[in-house]
Amino acid sequence: MSSSRTAVITGGCSGLGAAAAARLTADGVKVVVLDLADGSDLRVDVSDTAAVHAAAGDIGPVDILINSAGVVGPNAPLWEIDRAGWDRTFAVNVHGTFNTCHAFVPGMRDRGWGRVVNIASMAGKDGNPNMSPYSASKAAVIALTKSLGKELATSGVLVNAIAPAVIETPMNADTGPEALAHITSLIPMKRVGRPEEVAELIAWLVSDKVSFSTGAVYDISGGRATY
Repeated sequence: MSSSRTAVITGGCSGLGAAAAARLTADGVKVVVLDLADGSDLRVDVSDTAAVHAAAGDIGPVDILINSAGVVGPNAPLWEIDRAGWDRTFAVNVHGTFNTCHAFVPGMRDRGWGRVVNIASMAGKDGNPNMSPYSASKAAVIALTKSLGKELATSGVLVNAIAPAVIETPMNADTGPEALAHITSLIPMKRVGRPEEVAELIAWLVSDKVSFSTGAVYDISGGRATY
């Protein structure tokens, strides 16, 4: 991979984002982390449209965008979830992905090369019980990816999503023990995934090795995925 490429990774201070940042840095890619946590290169709330566009202006040309920022949201039956919890989940997971694509994709189009990887979830395909905001938001990310992939299909910019099952990340601390046990039990390999395993898939998807895949959803689920 060209060492002159620049990647923006949202939510890159922990979990899958941090693993992807380490993997791409090892490949010689310049990584810029957008996160609200300490240690980020730019403190940006991805749900804040103006802040994301301002960050894009500060960073300059970007070749790779990895949308890893996300929240689990409320753990409860749908009828017990308040609207604020629903809205916050969509604000980060869906509007955040829209905002970053809106800010960074035009430059990729202009330069004729780009790679976007949106981190969705098996929940976006299967629907996890007591996680309706998260499941619905990740289904939206999958549909957004498919639409954008088609829109950019002849531009040199490829847009794909990955759908992990449970991965050993700090975000799982926000998932209720019963919900976590249920979704882990669905994995035929009988274990959760590791962030570095997902980072390998991301590294491939943002490389020159991928040339005929866009608008696709790549499962990394230990065998859970059925379609």
